[in-house]
Amino acid sequence: MSLPDKTGHFDGFGGKYVPETLICALEELEKEYCAAKHDLSFRRQLDFYLREYAGRPTPLYFSQNLSKHLGLRIYLKREDLLHTGAHKINNTLGQALLALRMKKPRVIAETGAGQHGVATATVAALFGLKCAVYMGEDDIVRQSLNVYRMKLLGAEVVPVKCGSKTLKDATTEALRDWVTNVSTTHYIIGSVVGPHPYPMMVRDFQSVIGAEARKQILKKEGRLPDYLVACVGGGSNSMGLFHPFYNDKKVKFIGVEAGGKGRRPGEHAATLVTGKIGVLHGAKSNLLEDAFGQIEPTHSISAGLDYPGVGPEHAYYKLTGRATYVTVNDRHALEGFKLLSETEGIIPALEPAHAVYHLLELSRKVKKNSLVILCLSGRGDKDMGIVSSVEGVRL
Repeated sequence: MSLPDKTGHFDGFGGKYVPETLICALEELEKEYCAAKHDLSFRRQLDFYLREYAGRPTPLYFSQNLSKHLGLRIYLKREDLLHTGAHKINNTLGQALLALRMKKPRVIAETGAGQHGVATATVAALFGLKCAVYMGEDDIVRQSLNVYRMKLLGAEVVPVKCGSKTLKDATTEALRDWVTNVSTTHYIIGSVVGPHPYPMMVRDFQSVIGAEARKQILKKEGRLPDYLVACVGGGSNSMGLFHPFYNDKKVKFIGVEAGGKGRRPGEHAATLVTGKIGVLHGAKSNLLEDAFGQIEPTHSISAGLDYPGVGPEHAYYKLTGRATYVTVNDRHALEGFKLLSETEGIIPALEPAHAVYHLLELSRKVKKNSLVILCLSGRGDKDMGIVSSVEGVRL
């Protein structure tokens, strides 16, 4: 069975729960995307920009020191080496080319950690598109470097002052903008969330991660990995790694969510581990809500994981047992951040630092020298201010 189905569902998750004014735009987008992915010239154009502009393929790096330290055979899929510093540009290049196909001169985006905002502003500058990026006020403060980068690239950064002032509210405001300006604007959603066809489309654009990793590990090790490990906020880097291995049933998937400061509402962003099924931002999936169906506030030291929902395909993977989801708290994420920095000389973003720490937990449970691929979805430049503040170091 090919998923999603024709209605955009992954066995009940997903769909299109949006105002009527957006239905035509979503139908137009689905039609254009389905035509584009079968259009050889579009695929060649995207491959060109991924290769010559973004820097693909990214290395699959054997982390010898970390492997020795943990007793595993660990490979890092180095998405941190891409132009803009994270995996986000895989998707923004594809969607910007779609915007050009649809003759829409303006793009908008939401962002938490700022990496998707930077990637959107980057492709907008490249292709001559107007750009506005919605970002929560709290995230603007803790990701000030990325805010400056977006402005330098010519984008308008729109502060979101309502609600939790983080990624959820930025997404809500971006959707409101799209409803108002749908005839001239394409909304570049940054993760495998939102109404159909976004979860499918973003997954497909990000699947270059797993497709490359699959070929690379077979060449390097002569076999497939035992485990794939990646952080999960909305879930695009993890889905991009997991999906090309979906039919390889012996390969186990582990998604790592933000455990934050604790288990109480408002202290974490562990949507799949603790959430309920509901509707958020146009799709049915797991989310964090209270007894009255109101979205709960979230917390994570990493702005990119600070989201109360998750992609519907991840919810399907959890339901069917294809993937296992765990949590790592703020303190342990900082330990993962330092562990990779000190053992390999690679400073990760705080998002994949959660996944790095989980390797320590995994090493205590699995066979020695188990083969693992971890998606290093971004680099840590953007998080120096956060980490130094927590450590009490003044920059």
